[in-house]
Amino acid sequence: MTTPLHLLGVADLSRALRQKQVSSLEVTQHLLARVAASNDLGAFLHVDEAAALARARAADARLAQGDGDLPGGALIGVPLAHKDIFVTQDMPTTAGSLMLKGYMSPFDATVVDRLNAAGTVSLGKLNCDEFAMGSANENSAYGPALNPWDTQRVPGGSSGGSATAVAARLVPAATGTDTGGSIRQPASFTGITGIKPTYGVCSRYGMIAFASSLDQAGVMARSAEDCALLLSAMSGFDERDATSVQQPPQDFSAQLHQARDGATASQPLKGLRIGLPREFFPAALSADVNQAVRAGLAELEKLGATLVDVSLPRTELAIPVYYIIAPAEASSNLSRFDGVKFGHRAQQYDDLLDMYKKTRAQGFGAEVKRRIMIGSYVLSHGYYDAYYLQAQKLRRMIADDFQQAFQHCDLIAGPVAPTVAWKRGEGSDDPVKAYLADIFTLPGSLAGLPGMSVPVGVGDGGLPVGLQLLGNYFKEGMLLHAAHALQQATDWHQKAPAGV
Repeated sequence: MTTPLHLLGVADLSRALRQKQVSSLEVTQHLLARVAASNDLGAFLHVDEAAALARARAADARLAQGDGDLPGGALIGVPLAHKDIFVTQDMPTTAGSLMLKGYMSPFDATVVDRLNAAGTVSLGKLNCDEFAMGSANENSAYGPALNPWDTQRVPGGSSGGSATAVAARLVPAATGTDTGGSIRQPASFTGITGIKPTYGVCSRYGMIAFASSLDQAGVMARSAEDCALLLSAMSGFDERDATSVQQPPQDFSAQLHQARDGATASQPLKGLRIGLPREFFPAALSADVNQAVRAGLAELEKLGATLVDVSLPRTELAIPVYYIIAPAEASSNLSRFDGVKFGHRAQQYDDLLDMYKKTRAQGFGAEVKRRIMIGSYVLSHGYYDAYYLQAQKLRRMIADDFQQAFQHCDLIAGPVAPTVAWKRGEGSDDPVKAYLADIFTLPGSLAGLPGMSVPVGVGDGGLPVGLQLLGNYFKEGMLLHAAHALQQATDWHQKAPAGV
């Protein structure tokens, strides 16, 4: 092939593999060599070269038999990597924490299992903020992941390793998780496409829990077309997950090209109403981000979409609500890490209580400890009603705000983050500053809505800016359709960091 293999996205690579223009083994070897040369980016925590090559050979055998042309065969032979929050049977799973250093799971997460069944080739496990708690991937116990656009900048978090790996063209796609913006924000910061589906669309079985009512699996790739292929394989009901929605898998790729009533070739989005919440464009929004987002919105208008004003009046309450509910759930979920059955255990202790204390003090990082303490406080006697219960009531009101807005529009658009990626270390001494950067992603997470980040240009320093698109429940197909139309008309998603 004339195009370097690492520049092929999932869809292009799928076509090349099925047309026998290249083999999965060739692609896998090429990407493994790039991964080996990219240690300074900190994207990967574990690489299993032997297993990846074996999977690639098996994929090539399936492709030779014509399996790639069968329904569900589009991903056979396509390499990817998994965020290290998904447990894997054949590789260590750490969740970015010393607490789970060297932990080997006896089973695969459902998302991993389904992508394996679809024929993908896993190269390894990707860095992330410890237990998915962070917005910069600086909370990992194994060092930070770096933004390939500027290695002095953060890639975002908590799925920072996934974002770095895709943006640096180490893999065409990666899994991620989004609790309060952990797919959308790093996708924006690194110039790639990321989607968080409706809560319950992808199984959480085997996904190490942070905040169970918020955590959702998703995918990060070059384009909406790539995301659609992967999300189709990942989604669907799983009886092992009590929060999984009883809904059959969907073919999101087919929905990319579904014609809207009245749409034309030049205006594929004609009739689509996109709401612009006035609260998503505050005076504090940086000028460069505002300019890039407005440019993306202008392109959507050219494609036939109509922009309408809407309101999400409780947007500013999303931060305090999230940072009560999420830590409360974290304090409960992380209580299992006590050094008894699995994970790290302190070597020297006086009694059982002393072992618990020393194990957790040694195994957890500063941010995880901070959130456990906050969560334990708001759930404690005398404070549960004042904090946690009130936060849950406000969460319902935030969800209701979205339903009011969706009476006037089909999708909601706005920025992903108030600024481009900040410099490494800037938020380490002021965690509240990092929390405030989640203002635009948290409302959709609290409501359980699907959301995307789509590249729409660059801001200060030539750093990427993403446009956030939010849909109503189970409208992933509409989100992907709009994003795909935008990417067919523009080339923002094709831009890569210098030297890639």
